[in-house]
Amino acid sequence: MKARLLHLSAATMAIVLTATTTFATNGMNLEGYGPEATGMGGASMAFDNGTAAVISNPATLSLMEEKGRIDLALGMLGPDITATNNNIGESADSQSTAFYMPAFGYAQRHNDMVFGFGVFGQGGMGCEYDADSWRGLGYGLENMTEISVGRAIVPFAIKVTDKLHLAATVDFVWGGLDLKMAMPGAQFFDMIDPSQQHFGQASGSLVQSLGMILQQMPEGTTVDYAYFDFANSDSFTGEAKGTGWGGKIGVVYEASSDWTLGLTYHAKTDLGSLSSSNANVSFQMTMPDNMGTVNQTLTGDIDVVDFQWPAMLGAGVAYRPNPKTLLVFDLKQIYWSSVMDSLRMQFVASDDPANGPLGGQDLYAELYQDWSNQLVFALGGAYQINDQWTVRAGYNYGDNPVPSQYLNCLFPAIVQSHITAGFGWAWNQSSSIDFSTTYGLTVTDTNGANVTVEHSQLNFQIMYSYRFGQ
Repeated sequence: MKARLLHLSAATMAIVLTATTTFATNGMNLEGYGPEATGMGGASMAFDNGTAAVISNPATLSLMEEKGRIDLALGMLGPDITATNNNIGESADSQSTAFYMPAFGYAQRHNDMVFGFGVFGQGGMGCEYDADSWRGLGYGLENMTEISVGRAIVPFAIKVTDKLHLAATVDFVWGGLDLKMAMPGAQFFDMIDPSQQHFGQASGSLVQSLGMILQQMPEGTTVDYAYFDFANSDSFTGEAKGTGWGGKIGVVYEASSDWTLGLTYHAKTDLGSLSSSNANVSFQMTMPDNMGTVNQTLTGDIDVVDFQWPAMLGAGVAYRPNPKTLLVFDLKQIYWSSVMDSLRMQFVASDDPANGPLGGQDLYAELYQDWSNQLVFALGGAYQINDQWTVRAGYNYGDNPVPSQYLNCLFPAIVQSHITAGFGWAWNQSSSIDFSTTYGLTVTDTNGANVTVEHSQLNFQIMYSYRFGQ
């Protein structure tokens, strides 16, 4: 037992240290957690689907028949994103096409109680466009985003009666953001002009100073771009980062031997802001009559203000028409509108001599998002062919929460429909492997700047499970 706990601790630390960026398809949420659920459309609220319960409905842990269980999983998300600027007739393909994420779960039963621990990627979004594409604005500016949120989760589940199971979790949550974003001068001026502000707003002493600098330059001088840059080369965490807390409660009710009902509520996180002391904001101005250009790059601190993961309410039903067949259906409401109204960034230039007289000045930039709350439904089924093999299939649909007006090709979370399939192979009573694959059907949308985004995905998850104390 001591050796097993040592191996378990080592595996847990490895998962925590290698948790990578996660890209998702129900808004910023994954379409499913764990291949058992994802193979059936992501439905997970009312049946035993392993330790992935800690990030869906933790009360399903109490349905676990074995004494304990360990799950080790790996997922791959393969987004295919193209952004086309219809004003100039040029397209750019995202270079970010494969992201790998590990997950870990452990659960132990003691009489009618189940304890455990899990590390899972919650979700995120992002992409990367070549500096020579139209997104580089003709100045060789790389554009990319990577938003990631992960959780280390401690659950507690209890069987209250023969039919009723209750659970709750405490979640340690971390978030990260890498961002390289080129903004055309016209868009930047739209943000600072109170009579416009169609896509966002900008203010602060740095904006005022920029206006004074322009007044001192030759008439006809233009701002070519504003460029926000805070990103690192670390595959495991974003440059701007923060930590906080979250939690869930869950209920499962076994109405009969055939029917099970599940209900869960996930609280909005308490993450605060994502911060970095290694951020750059750049401007380029071009003077008339071939008089040249002026470039200014400022270093300083940036906060992505009040970045949170939304609350979620989910319910589901599981039905077993016979011992070999399982049918499942879930409904989830994700409250994006309370956390994705805007992306807010506060930049303060440092006192570095290179910043000159602009040191200490600040820039507040807000990009409108105005996401809607999202209704997601998932349905699927599993059939046990024999003692070793189980096959699964399902469908998942979530309304696109991103309004067309504010769709940004750096935040293309617009996939809606998913077709899923998977299988499980148990070569003995203790060990099994489960696999799922998801195809997110192509969605095309055009924003208020006449940029069209196409987004589809091909994803998979694979998991090894070890059960003990049958």
